[in-house]
Amino acid sequence: MRDDLVQILSAILVFFLGLGLLVAIVMYVIDVNQTGNAIRRNFPVIGRFRHLFESLGEYFRQYFFAQDREEMPFNRAQRNWVYGAAKGTDNTIAFGSTRDLRPVGTMIFVNCPYPVLETDAAATAELEIGPYCDKPYVTDTLFNVSAMSFGAISKPAVLALSKGSAKAGNWMNTGEGGLSPHHLEGGADIIFQLGTAKYGVRNDDGSLNDEKLREVTAHEQVKMVELKLSQGAKPGKGGILPGEKVTEEIATIRGIPAGEDSISPNRHPEIDSAEELLDMIKRIRDVSGKPVGFKSVIGAYGWLDELFELINQRGIESAPDFITVDSGDGGTGAAPMSLMDNVGLPLRESLPLVIDMLDRHGLKERIRVIASGKLVTPAEAAWALCVGADFINSARGFMFSLGCIQALQCNKNTCPTGIATHDKHLQRGLDVTDKAERVYRYSKNMHKEIGIIAHSCGVREPRQLQRFHCRIVQDNGRSVPLDELFPNVQANSQVAG
Repeated sequence: MRDDLVQILSAILVFFLGLGLLVAIVMYVIDVNQTGNAIRRNFPVIGRFRHLFESLGEYFRQYFFAQDREEMPFNRAQRNWVYGAAKGTDNTIAFGSTRDLRPVGTMIFVNCPYPVLETDAAATAELEIGPYCDKPYVTDTLFNVSAMSFGAISKPAVLALSKGSAKAGNWMNTGEGGLSPHHLEGGADIIFQLGTAKYGVRNDDGSLNDEKLREVTAHEQVKMVELKLSQGAKPGKGGILPGEKVTEEIATIRGIPAGEDSISPNRHPEIDSAEELLDMIKRIRDVSGKPVGFKSVIGAYGWLDELFELINQRGIESAPDFITVDSGDGGTGAAPMSLMDNVGLPLRESLPLVIDMLDRHGLKERIRVIASGKLVTPAEAAWALCVGADFINSARGFMFSLGCIQALQCNKNTCPTGIATHDKHLQRGLDVTDKAERVYRYSKNMHKEIGIIAHSCGVREPRQLQRFHCRIVQDNGRSVPLDELFPNVQANSQVAG
């Protein structure tokens, strides 16, 4: 019996070896005769392994070779902090930081000798957005979900973000893909983003339909409208959603054909000047009765001076109610590498620039500023508050809270965690109830630890942070306070008297 088993196994082995040899011969013949790939033509069969190793290299670097603070766009230390905050596990460390404090650009917060006691800490103050609207938005949130459209991310991801945000008390931006029932189901405050294609509120020719806009913004949960001029992933180009991700449901919500690539114009056809931008803001505000602002990556900035001068001529009621400043170093959206890598100022440069311009024109109190771009940990968010931002938006931070592993497949339909795919099998891995709790815990821990930094610096609540509370390491190895790097700034009006 044993000899028979050995003979059967041997026969199976011989069969598979023969089959493998036959496949190798076929591959060899194909490779030496094809002309499209020089490596495979010169090194038949074994040349195919180059592509395999190249694709696997990304994963081996992530898990085996990269140090904790080496990876891009987010390193392991950043991701692990978010994972821990979302799970509610202990995020304390021991035996010293692994963060090198010497590289140029490193942020160092200035602790005071008499930090604020927890018993003396103040609750985050409420801020009003849109004082000249019929329905201003008043909120005490600091840290919120940035724009991610239903289409770019999945139904379970939208539901988890909505439910978790409602519990945490932060807002959720719809992204340019329109308002879906899944955004509303969780009960969160919603910022409706109006992109260049006007998805969800468009006429057949792509122009804005006021009646559809009125219907969308009539929802009590929709608190504001964000007019998207550009985004960090692709300044100067519209949204890109591959046809394989445009399901029947997504097509219906957007008002476009199913199964076809969803490509937005690279700007609003109706907006080509400061006058037209303010006119569009007024139109949307008149229709919705709610605060209206715009989102933009900053590159050229003379247009902002022109815009702010025009606002002061027309009257401050004509101003956008908020400006979302997005960073030019990329985001969640699919984008050409040429734009992702090379176009638009990073937030470290653009945010102080915008704040200073608003101060110079006397508009900082009128126009709220939302900072967006790679602000996933408390220190990065606290830096933005020091500079003068009123609110922080994060997309990828909340994606990590949902379980994102930085697989870099957001532009495909193959996201292994179910966040950025419409493959039902892959979506099954994203449990809405569990992930909503993680979204909630991440948001609450971000608010908590931003407060810890603020209290260490000697202020009672985070919006009292000033530029002198944060120092930036220079190329001579010494750090310089932000108010020396950007000296023409008026003191943040939020500081306590």
